[in-house]
Amino acid sequence: MSMFSAFNINASGLTSQRYRMDVIAENVANANTTRTEDGTPYRRKIVTFQTKGQYQPFSQVFGRSIETYVGQGVRVSRVYEDTETEMNMVYDPSHPDADENGYVTYPNVNIIQEMTDLIDASRAYEANSTAFSASKSMALQGLELGK
Repeated sequence: MSMFSAFNINASGLTSQRYRMDVIAENVANANTTRTEDGTPYRRKIVTFQTKGQYQPFSQVFGRSIETYVGQGVRVSRVYEDTETEMNMVYDPSHPDADENGYVTYPNVNIIQEMTDLIDASRAYEANSTAFSASKSMALQGLELGK
């Protein structure tokens, strides 16, 4: 693996986690949005990742020696709306978006879940940043040896 491959892998992790944090921030910002442009309440968005390059099942990767497998980083595979989590129904007959029974449908955003996901993304970003710095330090030490 070349040194630039290590930089590219770490940079892809940094970019992906930053994007994940942006989506989490959007979820938090819309936690009380009861009406979007299409007239429905906001739905929580979830980011999924996948490896860059060709996908290989773990059994194939595990079967080979570590020298023959070279990672290529990670990328965002898709962002989708969470349709499995129930929307929050709150009784507030004075709200303009209340239904005929007086209930308002609020987004399925749980602030505690979002903060937990934000901490996870932040730690992953920090780990990629540390690995990038370590790769940079190794490259600089290699250059110093060449003097």
